[in-house]
Parts: sequence; structure tokens; C-alpha cells
Amino acid sequence: MRPTVFPAIHREGWPFIAIFIVAAIILSWIHGSLGFLGLLLTAWCVYFFRDPVRVTPMRSGLVVSPADGIVVSLGPTVPPSELGLGDQPLPCVAVFMNVFDVHVNRAPVTGRIRHMAYRPGRFFNASLDKASEHNERNGVVFELPDGRAVGAVQIAGLVARRIVWWVGVGDAMTAGSRFGMIRFGSRVDVYLPQGVTPQVCIGQRMVAGETVLADLQSSEALRPGFAS
Repeated sequence: MRPTVFPAIHREGWPFIAIFIVAAIILSWIHGSLGFLGLLLTAWCVYFFRDPVRVTPMRSGLVVSPADGIVVSLGPTVPPSELGLGDQPLPCVAVFMNVFDVHVNRAPVTGRIRHMAYRPGRFFNASLDKASEHNERNGVVFELPDGRAVGAVQIAGLVARRIVWWVGVGDAMTAGSRFGMIRFGSRVDVYLPQGVTPQVCIGQRMVAGETVLADLQSSEALRPGFAS
């Protein structure tokens, strides 16, 4: 029960937690009520960097959500040029993470990392459409065994100022494995292969590594508005 009640804290969080603890101590010396505020902020920081265990469905062909959060955009979108996925619209699912969501990002599919591309940019609210084009971002392209590709783009948000990744080109990944995180509110856009139908809807809550976004083996017809 312990991992469920007290989820692990990701190593990326410990330096921040230490800073918050020191700040809380200093604030308590200044005034007791400020120390209480510092304690609350420290508790939030611990909560933010939690890294709970996830159970990923392992059936071949499933695409799982790379992020916790809410689906804020769903439809054919031209992928960023640096991904090398072409200039035609692809089915895209955008998942927005607020500051209370788990921010550890997980591989959407099992495959090899074919390409990675970081691009500096601005820090618009990540829930806005223009964030995909203008914000700081890091793109990861996963190559499937059949040669198709799925792209995942980490996008910094209004508060997020740091995108972190722990993988490199050529690494073999399994669906649901951790590949990076974005600190303090952000978004991940997933670009699916042509002809694949997303199986989620706008406003639906995603659980990273568990919620199925699409089935690459499904023969279901495309929804109206998706490119074929």
C-alpha cells in the first residue's frame, strides 16, 4: 500500500524540494504565518514531483497517453518541421497538464527513438493553440517495428521554463516508460500516423502510460475532419 499512498518522488524534484524547505525555514524565522505558507508550498512541490507507478496496457499496436492532463485539442495538424514527419496534417492529440498533474512524461508506443529536436521559444499558456507553434519545445519521434512513426512534442507553458529528457536517438523504448518531464505546467502533443483514428475526445482526462489514445491496428473509419 505504501507506493499507492506515498508515491515515489522523481529525482528531478529533490533539488527543488530542498530549496523550498530552506525557504520555508527562512520564512518561519521572519514570521510564523509566512513559515506556514512556506510549508504549504513545500508540500505542493513534493506533490508536483511525484512519480507514481503506472500499469501500461501491453497489447501490440496501442498508443498510450504520454502525459497526465486534459485533451485540449484534437484534429489534423501539420507537425513541427523539425520532427521530419512531413508537411501534411496528421492526426494530433494535445494533452494539457496543469500544475497539479503528474509531470513525468512516458513513451506513447514501443519502438526506437529515431529523431529528437529541441527548439527554443516563448512561453504562452500551453492550453492555447499557438503554444504548439511558438513555445519552447522538444520533439521525440518514435519509430515502430513496422516503420511507421509517432511523434511526441513536449511544450513548455506559461509557468514551465524547463523541459527535461533522459533519452537519446537510438534508444529502445517500451510504451509507458519514462522519457522526460516538463516543470510546472505544460503540454504534450502526440502526432499519429496517417489513417489512425484517435480514440479520445476533447475534455477527456488522460493518465500517462495508461489511457489509450489510439489503436494502430484498428480498422475503424476516420472521424469526420481527420485527414486520410
